[in-house]
Amino acid sequence: MTKLAKIAVLGLALALAVYAAFPLAAAHAWGWLAVLVAVTGLIFAIYLSPRPVPAKYLVPGVLFLLAFQVVPVLLTVATAFTNAGDGHRGSKQEAITAIESSSVRQVPGSSEFALSVALDDGGLKFLLLSADGKTFVGDGQGLHDLPGATVAAGRITAADGFQLLDLGQATLRNDEILAFTVPTPGGAVRASGLTRAYTGEATRFYDAACDCVTDRVSGQRWVAAPEEGAFVAAGGEHLAQGWKVNVGLHNFARVLTDPRVSGPFLKTLVWNLGFAVASVLATFALGLACALALHADRLRGRSLYRVLLVLPYAMPSFAMLLVWRDLFNQDFGLINRITGLHVDWFGEPWTARLAVILVQLWLGYPYMFLVATGALQAIPREMTEAAAVDGATPAQRFRRVTLPLLLVALSPLLISSFAFNFNNFNAIYLTTDGAPFPPGASGAGATDLLITYTYRLAFGGSGAEFGFAAAVTTYIFAIVALVSVVGFRRTRKQEEVYS
Repeated sequence: MTKLAKIAVLGLALALAVYAAFPLAAAHAWGWLAVLVAVTGLIFAIYLSPRPVPAKYLVPGVLFLLAFQVVPVLLTVATAFTNAGDGHRGSKQEAITAIESSSVRQVPGSSEFALSVALDDGGLKFLLLSADGKTFVGDGQGLHDLPGATVAAGRITAADGFQLLDLGQATLRNDEILAFTVPTPGGAVRASGLTRAYTGEATRFYDAACDCVTDRVSGQRWVAAPEEGAFVAAGGEHLAQGWKVNVGLHNFARVLTDPRVSGPFLKTLVWNLGFAVASVLATFALGLACALALHADRLRGRSLYRVLLVLPYAMPSFAMLLVWRDLFNQDFGLINRITGLHVDWFGEPWTARLAVILVQLWLGYPYMFLVATGALQAIPREMTEAAAVDGATPAQRFRRVTLPLLLVALSPLLISSFAFNFNNFNAIYLTTDGAPFPPGASGAGATDLLITYTYRLAFGGSGAEFGFAAAVTTYIFAIVALVSVVGFRRTRKQEEVYS
């Protein structure tokens, strides 16, 4: 049975490796392909060895650590050194193709096609029927013959491997269809409505001799700027389509030196630290108070109380955050109605900050209650009894005996809780979405954490800046790592004192 299980697992590993090899080879990612081959060979060498090699138990965990922790961190850091973002996502050749395709215009004598819109594993496709009855499929790479397509009523109605969209489905993707281009020599195929397409001529073309893009109509010229990854006109105008280039430490320096960024960044960082510390202290204090209250042996119904206290922990946090957002609503929220207040909780910076901390207190104290309950039960009663015999009051016993021993056991959990709350995206995004924002600004709000600020940079409506967002993410990683290292060092000192 063990041999069969080993064969099955190794067979699955080989199948996954082969499955991953094809897209890597197609993308010419030879470095990653070499890593894949090396890792697969290492797995087979270890698990086919008859000796009891310790690596047999370590390799799965190490591989998952590398795949889901180390590699994403390295890729994020690598992105931080680039200008990746909207308009700078691919290579220079892809930018040139996009510029030429987006400038396509229909001219007299352009070929026309009957258009059918379809989907396959690669996304949107154009199925085209020419005037002489030939069938083609168009994608982002160009126009290709489509043999075996079914034609009826003057258009393609079926083709192997494609899911054709009806008119209603195509209407829902109207903007995507009209923006879609199929590159051709000197132009592109574009949709004219949802049922017709044409071959147009590019009004802008790339000239390798001057490394520039020229507009056929106006004669304006944009020259390539390799350091910016863009085509730039003499007056400083940039074409929207550029390419990804290495910008060195520019993104990291921008966070600290650009007044438009450094001000919001530092303000957000201060609030972020305050939110994380306040959340940890408040939840720990309330959770510990509840644990102490239910630790007394003479209290009846402790099991029922414990179940009731952990109910917030058992509920989906995203759903509860949406409920709390409505509870704090100024006009119909339950909190204002019960208290008789008319506070605009999310309209002012400090009331909004207080609200998100209160919400996090309600969501986070059950976890602290559970861990504090377990830690209290692990403290020998002889120690507190000995302190009582020596004349210590209950407050002194708690401060001198119980709390220090609790902190020795719970300090690592408090540090991890700080790291979690420092990056608690859901708590902010689902309640305030960073609001309130300063008048005339939408970059960083009063309740934004660095993680929500980074999310807005990466996916905001003004245009994604992946490279800059990755730089901010790297700063976040460094801050959390520094706080964690300092915290764990202090924890070790506590352990030495109370061991």
